[in-house]
Amino acid sequence: MKNILLAVLLFTFSIGFSQSKVGTINTDVILSQMPELEGVETEMKKYGTELDQKMRDKYAEYQKLVAEFTDNEDEMNDVIKKFKQNELADLEEDIQTMQESSQQKMRAKQEELLRPLYTKIGNAIEVIVEDENFTQIFNEGSNLIYISPEYDVTEKAMKILGLDTSILEPEEE
Repeated sequence: MKNILLAVLLFTFSIGFSQSKVGTINTDVILSQMPELEGVETEMKKYGTELDQKMRDKYAEYQKLVAEFTDNEDEMNDVIKKFKQNELADLEEDIQTMQESSQQKMRAKQEELLRPLYTKIGNAIEVIVEDENFTQIFNEGSNLIYISPEYDVTEKAMKILGLDTSILEPEEE
């Protein structure tokens, strides 16, 4: 009885594997051809400029305080001098934190702006998966060593999204 059950399980398991269909997609190529990407890039430049301006303003404030401190240091008593030094140190720390925060904010903004584009790509992949019965789709940028070009669904996804596929055509030598 155990042998029969084991045989049935193995048969069922092997049928499941024999029906797998794996494909690949290059989301970077698709993304690069999406017209919405230009808007994302424009928005990122604008956001980066805003963050840069805030950084320049903070640094200008710091330079002004350093100049004031340097010019008036001889006239300050020890208590005021210590207070001003602490104020400068705090401002230096604020600038450092602002630099780190700006990088994080840029990454978060980019993710926020790209999310709708990746959603569109994901929807196209879902159409292909349903139409062609794929069980798995791998992104080519994810350390994929090799897969036959016949299983690459990048062009199909680009067509679903209405994108130019000429970038995928091999160059003639």
